[in-house]
Amino acid sequence: MHVVTVKFVVKNAHCDEFRRALVRQAKNSVQLESGCHVFDVAVSASNRGTFFLYEKYTDSAAFDEHLKSAHFLHFDAEVSPWVEEKTVATWNDLGVAS
Repeated sequence: MHVVTVKFVVKNAHCDEFRRALVRQAKNSVQLESGCHVFDVAVSASNRGTFFLYEKYTDSAAFDEHLKSAHFLHFDAEVSPWVEEKTVATWNDLGVAS
């Protein structure tokens, strides 16, 4: 599996609307993309403007399709003005059961 982690730091004035858009994006990704298996969302316990995503895709091609999806493109355009920092990393899942 192809794993993607994303950390967002969001402008304080937009935390609530970012959170709503992010939850909608997570649900759309899992429901609309057969290659998206996990899209977990977390918010920092100490900073309401810091969000962390953990996403799992069948492979890197499935993630590339995610980036081209209408719902992702809409989400990205909507939230970009609210984001102060975005850090993306990719990983290879070792397949160890949790």
